[in-house]
Amino acid sequence: MTEPLSGRTIVVTRPRAQASRLADLIAGQGGEVVIFPLLEISPVADPGFLQAAVLGLDSCSLAIFISPNAVAFSMPVILGRRAWPAGLRAAAIGQSSVALLASYGIANTLAPTERFDSEALLELPELQRGSVAGRRVVIFRGNGGRELLAQTLRGRGAEVDYVTCYQRSAPTDAEPLRELWRSGQLDALTISSSEGLRNLVDLLDTPGRACLQSTPLFVPHQRIADLALALGLSRVILTGPADAGIMAALRAYHWR
Repeated sequence: MTEPLSGRTIVVTRPRAQASRLADLIAGQGGEVVIFPLLEISPVADPGFLQAAVLGLDSCSLAIFISPNAVAFSMPVILGRRAWPAGLRAAAIGQSSVALLASYGIANTLAPTERFDSEALLELPELQRGSVAGRRVVIFRGNGGRELLAQTLRGRGAEVDYVTCYQRSAPTDAEPLRELWRSGQLDALTISSSEGLRNLVDLLDTPGRACLQSTPLFVPHQRIADLALALGLSRVILTGPADAGIMAALRAYHWR
C-alpha cells in the first residue's frame, strides 16, 4: 500500500532542535523531509542576567517556560547553580516543554491540555487573580516575543519579570527553498510560529514570494493562519494542534 505522503517533499521550518519528531513522523508516512529552520536558536551573548535571576528564584511562586528552548537553555543553568526551590511551581505552554521539564525532575507542571498558546495558559485556574495577585512570577523566554502573558498577569496583580535565556535570529539564505521550487520538488511547508512566517516572507524576493503563494502552508494555530492571509498567502491549511494535528492534516490533504 502506498503511504499517504509518498512522493511529497515537505519542509519542516521549526528550530533544528525541535524539528526531528515531526520530520520522523512525515518520513514514516512516506514523505521526503527537508528541515529549513526559520528561527535559529542560540545562547544569550551575556548569561550574567540569567545566572543572577537563578539566585532569586526563592522569591518566586511561579516560573513560566515559553517553549522547549526556554527549558533547554535555562534548566541546566538553574540546576547547575542550585536546587529547584520547593515552593516554586512550573508552568509551560506546550506538552513538549512539560516533558522536557520532567526530564529535569520538575513534576506537576501547569499546562493547557487542548490549545497550546498563551491564551490557553492564562485560562487555567492557577493563573487567575485570586491565585497570582501579590505573587512574583518569572517568565523564561527568548529575546522579544509577545507581551500578553506579562501584561495579563500584571493586570491580575502579579509581579512579573522576564528572563531572556536564548536568542532567536532569522536565516539569511533562502537558496535551499529556491532550488526546491525551481526543481518542482517543494510540495508543502509546515509553519509553527508567526515569527517564523514573517522571517520567511522577509527572506524571499519577488519570485520566491510568488512560489510561496502557490505552496500549501500547514499551520497549527489560528493566529499564524490569520497572519498568512494578511500577508496575501491563500493556500493556508489550519491544522489541529501539535504534531498530531499537523500530521492529520497532511494525510487528509487532497494533493494536486
